[in-house]
Amino acid sequence: MSEQIRQIAQRIKELREISGLSIDALAKEFNITPEEYAEYESGNVDIPVSFLYQVASKFNVELSVILTGEDPTLQTYALVRKGKGVGVDRRKDYKYENLAFNFKHKKAEPFLVTVEPKPENEPVNYNSHPGQEFNYVLEGSIKLYINGYELILNEGDSLFFDSGYPHGMRALNNKTAKFLAIIL
Repeated sequence: MSEQIRQIAQRIKELREISGLSIDALAKEFNITPEEYAEYESGNVDIPVSFLYQVASKFNVELSVILTGEDPTLQTYALVRKGKGVGVDRRKDYKYENLAFNFKHKKAEPFLVTVEPKPENEPVNYNSHPGQEFNYVLEGSIKLYINGYELILNEGDSLFFDSGYPHGMRALNNKTAKFLAIIL
């Protein structure tokens, strides 16, 4: 696993320990098993962005603090040049690039998400997190699964949904897809 994921895992563990909460209590609150929670804190497994978002919300910290270890400082505007957003190394499913990582007191988390194609017989991984989400497809096509529905989104299509429902996606036509995801 990458050094970046190990550092993120350490920050999650420190937040929990400083708050005096047990792994069991947080696992129950986040609706995962204690074993799964402990694996995230170990830094030996990929950590879903949806989980990181839940941790940030629980401990009332900016998501970028968990991702980078630094407090955001900008409050008038935050310019992020192409390819310069803060990402989490993703070894499976999706690559996330935070497009407002250094802006204080955000009311939304914008990400550029890249989805690589994978075989149809490979299962889709689902996640859920508090709030709402807006997705706008920039390139390619995706099949989005949400709460039992299957939706095809092509370049220029958008979707707004309750992100508390389990959702996942896959790139279509054996091509990489990119979309803007704004989590509210």
